[in-house]
Amino acid sequence: MITKDQTNQFPVFSLDGKLALITGGGSGIGFHIAQCMILAGAKVVITGRREAVLQEAVESLGPNATYFVNDITKLDTIPELVASIEDANGPIDILVNNAGINMKKHAVEVTDADFDRIIQTNLHAVFSITRECGKRMTERRQGSIIMITSMAALYGIDRVVAYTASKSAVGGMVKALTTEFSPYNVRINAVAPGFIETPMMLTAMNGDPARRDKAMDRTPMGIWGKPDDVGWAVVFLASPAARFITGVSLPVDGGNSIGF
Repeated sequence: MITKDQTNQFPVFSLDGKLALITGGGSGIGFHIAQCMILAGAKVVITGRREAVLQEAVESLGPNATYFVNDITKLDTIPELVASIEDANGPIDILVNNAGINMKKHAVEVTDADFDRIIQTNLHAVFSITRECGKRMTERRQGSIIMITSMAALYGIDRVVAYTASKSAVGGMVKALTTEFSPYNVRINAVAPGFIETPMMLTAMNGDPARRDKAMDRTPMGIWGKPDDVGWAVVFLASPAARFITGVSLPVDGGNSIGF
């Protein structure tokens, strides 16, 4: 684990004085992104639907973290959410679109309602909160927006058609928004995690040994990633060290996306 003292030795990677909004930051990879950003000097606001989870996360993250309860799929609440966060905490410098859901099902069994549910969370909500933060960031001529996509946006994976469609669309959104926001000094990038060692991932993989072995066999580094690997990649893209980087989707995958 990198410590705050170590990040202070390299101020170009520091997020001192920055406020980051992380959707779905109460657990999983989102929590680790929040943790890494705090170690890099940022203050963070995490959102999610479950207040108890958010409360526990903030207690663990410490005094530089706060939370807002929000269901990101309720699109009409997002403008008020962003306004409330800025009223309480000041301008949002960094938005991390981490909240998302998945569904493992054969394509012929996916209903329209199934597909809509994934798209609503992973695409419509991502655009809505990006638009609301983007309005404010472009007016201030400063900001960094980071999407969390997936290996599913880079190559085909069976039984996740709705998830793949949503994450592929987010990758396209990165490119389109880059052309609009970059002239206002607002950068748009994405991190595409590979197979990251979380309890949910390990449970899924251990329940499908053939899938687990296939994933490991095509990962040149031969190990699963850790949540902090994603967190520090996000810190880098949000930091001054990445000031000339925009419009990219960065795989954090041990080489999985180019493995054979």
